[in-house]
Amino acid sequence: MKGNSRGFALIENIVALALLGTVAIVFLGSIGTATKANLVGDKRVTAESLARNEFEYIKSCNYTYSVTEYPIDPTLSIPSGWSIETPVVEALRDPDDGIQKVTITVQHDGKDVFSAFIYKIER
Repeated sequence: MKGNSRGFALIENIVALALLGTVAIVFLGSIGTATKANLVGDKRVTAESLARNEFEYIKSCNYTYSVTEYPIDPTLSIPSGWSIETPVVEALRDPDDGIQKVTITVQHDGKDVFSAFIYKIER
């Protein structure tokens, strides 16, 4: 009988270790997923902030008729690895009647992260 209980204890230990290993793998995998989601969120927040600052600069510029782009804010501090494409301007009507659609695209390491547009109106 002692021999049988020894074998049973060995099987119990093996099953317990397998369960513990499975739980550890799931836990470590979830930590990796959470870390990746956090990095993606940080990128998105940085991109939105850069775009928002550039939009404010464009809003402060004088309205220019028949323009195809506005300059990037020369005082904007752009972190390493980030870039803002030159803001593209489209007049909503031809000829330009005082309403333009301005699109800004923010990139990180050469890949588009965020793109948005505003309407600039002659006042």
